[in-house]
Order: sequence, then C-alpha cells, then structure tokens
Amino acid sequence: MNNLKLDERLCRIEKLLLGNKKVLSFDEAADYTGISKSYLYKLTSLGKIPFSKPGGKIIYFDKDKLDKWMLQNQRLSEFEIEQSAINYIQKNKHK
Repeated sequence: MNNLKLDERLCRIEKLLLGNKKVLSFDEAADYTGISKSYLYKLTSLGKIPFSKPGGKIIYFDKDKLDKWMLQNQRLSEFEIEQSAINYIQKNKHK
C-alpha cells in the first residue's frame, strides 16, 4: 500500500476517534471545526466561542457546545421557507 493511501486511512481513523470524544484539546478543536489555530485562539480571547480553562492555562472545548456554536445563525433553504409559508397559510386559513 502506498504512503498516500495509508495517510488517508490514518486521517479517516483519527477523525472517527475524534468524533467519539466529548472534551477536545485546543489542537483537536481546531481540527474538528476546521478553524485555524490562530483564529480559534482569537475567538477564545474575545469570548466568542465556548471553552474551559480548568487549570487556568490549558484550553478545552466541549464538543457538544462546539457543535451548537457552529450551527448557530442557521439559514433556511428556499424549500423550508416555502413549506413554512404553506403551513402558515393552511393553519390560518379558517380565521
């Protein structure tokens, strides 16, 4: 097996293992979110992203809170907007 395929397989295995963790280190959080380490540090220093510093130095992230943070400010698709409008009209048709 060539090195490229082996590296790809190792990367997939690491991602699977990372998906099972609840608490992530700073480096793991950067990998998990796809955010650069410098920008992630900026987000933590500005208090824009949820994190913990139990010992006062090392930064940890709760994976569930990261998921919620990444999914905030969702935008509805055109289909979802249309469905919502149809449901609203049907619900208020008899008023």
